[in-house]
Amino acid sequence: MKTDKVKLFDTMESKKVEFKPVNDKKVGLYACGLTVYNKPHIGNWSSYISWDILIRNLRSQGYEVNHVQNITDVGHLTDDEDQGDDKLQKEADMQRKTAWEIAEHYIEVAKQGRKLLNITEPTHSPRATDYIAEQIALVKTLESKGYTYVIENDGLYMDTSKVKDYGKLAKLDVAGLKSGARVANVGKRNLTDFALWKFTPKGAKRDMEWDSPWGKGFPGWHLECSAMASNLLGDTLDIHTGGIDHIPVHHTNEIAQSESASGKKFANYWLHSNHMKVDGTKMSKSLGNVYTLDDISKRNFDMRAFRILVLTSHYRTESNFTWKLMNAAQSRLKRWQAMADLRWQVNESAKDLSNIIDNSSKNFLVALNDDLDTPTALRVLEDTFNAFESGGLRSNNKSEFESLLKIIDQRLGVNLFYPDIPSGVKELIATREKARSEKRFSDADTLRSEIENSGYRLNDSTGLATWSRL
Repeated sequence: MKTDKVKLFDTMESKKVEFKPVNDKKVGLYACGLTVYNKPHIGNWSSYISWDILIRNLRSQGYEVNHVQNITDVGHLTDDEDQGDDKLQKEADMQRKTAWEIAEHYIEVAKQGRKLLNITEPTHSPRATDYIAEQIALVKTLESKGYTYVIENDGLYMDTSKVKDYGKLAKLDVAGLKSGARVANVGKRNLTDFALWKFTPKGAKRDMEWDSPWGKGFPGWHLECSAMASNLLGDTLDIHTGGIDHIPVHHTNEIAQSESASGKKFANYWLHSNHMKVDGTKMSKSLGNVYTLDDISKRNFDMRAFRILVLTSHYRTESNFTWKLMNAAQSRLKRWQAMADLRWQVNESAKDLSNIIDNSSKNFLVALNDDLDTPTALRVLEDTFNAFESGGLRSNNKSEFESLLKIIDQRLGVNLFYPDIPSGVKELIATREKARSEKRFSDADTLRSEIENSGYRLNDSTGLATWSRL
């Protein structure tokens, strides 16, 4: 089922706008990926689930989405001011491994995480280390246009004073930043200048370093996204996504270097996800609340429940993670599964709910097309399932109901299509129903226990025994 318009909140415009790709139904989408120096935490995965919903929704609308998500395996320093250590090199030194080994390990961890969360694979997953030549070429273009300068024994920098609209995404008051700065970075011409190429310190040997026209070293963090995006998607992207923490520095610098090099608009739509807190506070190693998917698995939660927890908040609002909320999400998943299983349990005395199913499908899609309003989409589903819970499913509603389930699966990635229960369990349920009708309640109770031991719960509240999975 398709609806007419997709609205997205564009960070650059600070408002919802109708989405119109440059090339009709073909969409070039770039998503800032992981720095593979450690296990991704649940906040990282929260963002990628949101972008998965975006991509699923666009593809279900008939768009051909070319989805590029980079892998940062070099150049991301521990300080946004281009100081400190490369995160991978630092982790490698701590673990007494090479940076290459660290990257390979956590790339595999990320792949497994995507599978567990049913996140669709990107069309391209380029690694920064595979695009060194392209990054050097981009810097040479910037150099030829007079945007660069060298800081001795440090690196080649972008002169942001020559970018007339620098900071437009973040609405930066560059003059105010300069006047309010207490300590200037030694060597930088401007407070907002950033490294394009960092030199290997004299006498040092890095695991990841390359020759360049400016000396041996490695690319700055921002450079890779501009180089890979332009090579794989062209000079102007339809959509660029990332976290709100990327706005003031990383995405601001991507725009500056990309548009200075190409002379074209870098991206037509900017989408940013908000932070996920834990127990209402920022995730912090010192607080011990930086959770990963392993922590969720250890508590025997279904990963689909984590998806549902993420979708209860709008991607642009701060979300909160607690184990109580995970329990609620798990309960909601079980309820959804019980509702989905009604298609195997026809109740001809139930009301005809064709209109409710049709309206639910429409309202569900309207919500998702309104800037991925997943909280409203979930409320639509809850109202629909409430209607079925009281009376069950008629045979003439079955195909319509299955169509709704298919839409849920396509758009939310929460698979509710489980196979029917074994025929032996069905026979037990029928035998129990006969015992109940004959008022042999002791036998009925024994059969209920046997059914539950097989992994199924019975519900007699509607007068017709229905089952759900334990």
